[in-house]
Amino acid sequence: MLDALFLTRRRLMIAGGALFSAAKTLPVWAAADTPPANAISPDEALQRLMDGNGRYAANKPTVHDYSAGRVARSKAQFPIAAILGCADSRVSPEIVFDQALGDLFVVRVAGNTVNVDGIASLEYAVQFLGVPLIMVLGHSGCGAVAAAVKVVKENAKLPGHLPELIDSIKPAVVAAALHPNENLTAAATFENVRQNVNRLATNDVLINRFVTEGKVKVVGGVYEIDSGRVTMV
Repeated sequence: MLDALFLTRRRLMIAGGALFSAAKTLPVWAAADTPPANAISPDEALQRLMDGNGRYAANKPTVHDYSAGRVARSKAQFPIAAILGCADSRVSPEIVFDQALGDLFVVRVAGNTVNVDGIASLEYAVQFLGVPLIMVLGHSGCGAVAAAVKVVKENAKLPGHLPELIDSIKPAVVAAALHPNENLTAAATFENVRQNVNRLATNDVLINRFVTEGKVKVVGGVYEIDSGRVTMV
């Protein structure tokens, strides 16, 4: 297990070095004539997301011309937020928040959990793309959280690499179970978002530096699939 983790970290460091070297070719926005589209405050970025979610939930989304701006997008990207979301096919952040191509930097993994690759991706978004906001986005009826509940409550056995994924969600289930709730899966979904927000905002040195300086905010939300609305955590 330790050997595998070492190899994973070593590969990440090699890939990260190449990624950051390539990022040096990105434009220096401070020298630009006009600020980039994501040169906004974290609060403004969050407001744009929630306004967009309101439009989506009301079935009044913006009509996007995805061909417009294609050439400009090939040269650079200016996402207003990074989303750590679940891989669930029903949860597409661009649609949920009614945003256009290039507006969101999305990292998706079942259970919207923080792992080394995901953290590195979010660090890249903050450090090199100037993203002012990170949102951890959980959702109702999450299969990964439901599986974690079964593992904790019933000692269920899962195949393949699923136990490794579930291990990162189990602490949220255990914490949620301390407060009796009619729907443990729903409570664990909110707790899982809270714990991952905390990990990113306080435990990651690079992201924490931007948070401390007030340049980045890390928030959490849960998307209700049936209503289409995102509730802040």
